Amino acid sequence: MHTIDTDILICGAGAAGLTLAIDLARRHVDFVLIDKAEQPFDGSRGKGIQPRTLEIFEALGVADRMAAAGGHYPPQRKYRADGAYDEQPVVEATPPSPAEPYGQPLMLPQQMTEAILRARLAELGHAPRYAHALDGFDQDADGVDARVAAADGVVTIRARYLVGADGGRSLVRKTLAIGFAGEALAMRAVVADLSLTGLSREAWHRWGDGPRQISLCPLMGTQLFQLQMPIPLEGDFDASDTGLAAIIAERTGRDDIAARGVHWRSVYAMSSRLAERYRVGRVFIAGDAAHIHPPTGGQGLNTSVQDAWNLGWKLAAVLAGAPDALLDSYEAERRGIAADMLGLSAKLLDAARKDGDLRRGRETQQLDLGYRSSPLSLDERGEGARLRPGDRAPDAPCIGAGGQALRLFSLIYSGGWTLLRYEAGGPAATANRRGLRIIDIGADAEVRDQAGHLRDAYGFRCGDLALIRPDGYLAALVADEQSEALATYLDTWVR
Repeated sequence: MHTIDTDILICGAGAAGLTLAIDLARRHVDFVLIDKAEQPFDGSRGKGIQPRTLEIFEALGVADRMAAAGGHYPPQRKYRADGAYDEQPVVEATPPSPAEPYGQPLMLPQQMTEAILRARLAELGHAPRYAHALDGFDQDADGVDARVAAADGVVTIRARYLVGADGGRSLVRKTLAIGFAGEALAMRAVVADLSLTGLSREAWHRWGDGPRQISLCPLMGTQLFQLQMPIPLEGDFDASDTGLAAIIAERTGRDDIAARGVHWRSVYAMSSRLAERYRVGRVFIAGDAAHIHPPTGGQGLNTSVQDAWNLGWKLAAVLAGAPDALLDSYEAERRGIAADMLGLSAKLLDAARKDGDLRRGRETQQLDLGYRSSPLSLDERGEGARLRPGDRAPDAPCIGAGGQALRLFSLIYSGGWTLLRYEAGGPAATANRRGLRIIDIGADAEVRDQAGHLRDAYGFRCGDLALIRPDGYLAALVADEQSEALATYLDTWVR
């Protein structure tokens, strides 16, 4: 047995674990990423990437790769018994705006999303360790000792913190004895990726209602279709290639759709569950280990990625000397979000269950989620303001002093704290503070808001300041740069 020392041990190399690993890598935090699987997941399960998640992936350097690999959602084509059909959009698509650069979700099969994340992680000099199964762990005041079973024997990993992103059956959560309250949703389903002929790739094809419905959706970026359908709660289900071909013919009523081979399949019972806690001492849970969603609305993978995005910078900051209380804000901010997303997914599931309605609006895009009640939100603006601390920081096109086009996101997504000074005049009272980038905005400043997009998005008046967190959410909005509350905030949290 040998021992590995690291700052962070991440258990689970799915979307959440990979996102966390990339964020830690770009912050030069030492970590080990393990997964008990022999090889990466190879199915399409979570195929929708919401606009807010695309913004996060932009910060991590992979959004354009994902957009090139995937595509937009096709319209839903609902067939009637006579073979005629009605067609309507599945998602609410809006053009990109100055404040919101991504107007609609991206369809990209989960295995391709994770492959792109692994490639980015490799560029940063790291890789998951597959066939490394967490066997147990103990923690003390200074760290965690984890026992990991690998091909060459048991390895002890001594980490300052452990993050369990190890799925719905999380060993980390179970070891911590964290309750996982919720319910089975009295619905069992099959999902499969398969090759077929007889259908165009221009629509998401749907037949039937209630327990007899079936859908075949072209998977963007592949030549495959994703099959989804409910099946009886009890009894065996034939998910073989032959069995799936037979039920496609039965439920569609067509003999011209020929399944040519099943790439991946899963039979599962739907549940909705939320962990009682996200932290016990030096151990955290994230992603499906903390919340399980029904698949409707495309919230599961996205909520998991955003858990990791919230936690990564906080772990790095505490390792750099920020107060441990910063890590308590992870549960305070993310657990309520997960509870809301569970409710939304359940509502959308009811609609899909009854009549196959898959339409999704802005509520699924996660752009309006935030942390107004967080202990990290300092608000000196008052209840009437449209934009408040805890909200997602809007993007805005602007111009540099040299005349070059800029986007605010390109300035704030380097991973640190950013203070925007709008037409402030005079030197910054907070200059030369470690860990804080100050951006002056004005007619003669380094950044010019010539079209007024920053002013409109943030509600800026001359002299206003906006402090933006490393994860792109507003930390503080103040009108007085000499604010004692702002100075205390910076002294407490910024590292």
